[in-house]
Amino acid sequence: MTSLTLHAGEEYIELYKVLKVQGMTGDGSEAKHAIADGKVLVNGEVETRKRKKLVAGDTVTFNGESVEILAP
Repeated sequence: MTSLTLHAGEEYIELYKVLKVQGMTGDGSEAKHAIADGKVLVNGEVETRKRKKLVAGDTVTFNGESVEILAP
């Protein structure tokens, strides 16, 4: 499992951005399609909201890869 640390002052990051920034998808459009298709899990549950706000402690899983969101 890898991790993504929020920047100082950030309280959350949107789900599609995690997939894009971590290189789990080629771009934001691909990330949004994967989420809409129900292929992405947040904390073990299917999440279809592209702009779901993720906070420290949340875990995103897609295509066999997991990312934990960490506080700054």
